[in-house]
Amino acid sequence: MTIKRRAFVLSAAAAGALPSFSALATVADAALAVDKILGGKKASTGRVTLVIPPLVENGNLVTMKVSVESSMTKADHVQAIHIVAEGNPLPNVVSFYLSSRSGRAAVTTRIRLGDSQRIVAIAQMSDGSFWQGDASTLVTIAACAEV
Repeated sequence: MTIKRRAFVLSAAAAGALPSFSALATVADAALAVDKILGGKKASTGRVTLVIPPLVENGNLVTMKVSVESSMTKADHVQAIHIVAEGNPLPNVVSFYLSSRSGRAAVTTRIRLGDSQRIVAIAQMSDGSFWQGDASTLVTIAACAEV
C-alpha cells in the first residue's frame, strides 16, 4: 500500500510529530533570536534607520526600508542586516548579506506581519560591532496566522 504525501502530513500533524507554527512568537522568543544573532555581544543603538508604516491595514504585505550609516569601504562596511519581528510565528524574518562592493547599506523589502508589533533591524559591521534600530507598527488585519 502506498501512503500519499497529504495523508502522511495530516496524520503526522494530528499525532503531534510535526511542529506547530500557528502560535505567534513572544517577545522572549524575539529576544532569544536577537541574542543568537549577536553571539554574546551587545548592539549599540543608532546608525540603523528602519522605516515601516506606523499603521498598516493588512499584514500580508508590509513595505519596509532599512539603511545603515556606513562608508561601505573595504575596511569599514556592513556585512549583514538582520530583521527580527516580535509577533511573527518565526521571529527571524530575513537576513541580507552585504559587502563593501554593495555600494550602500540600504535594503527595501516586503514582509508579512502576524500582528501589531515591534520590528528590530540589526546591522553586523565588518569590525565585529553590531548596531540596531527599531520601529513599531499597528496591523489591523493580521497575516501569518491564517489556517
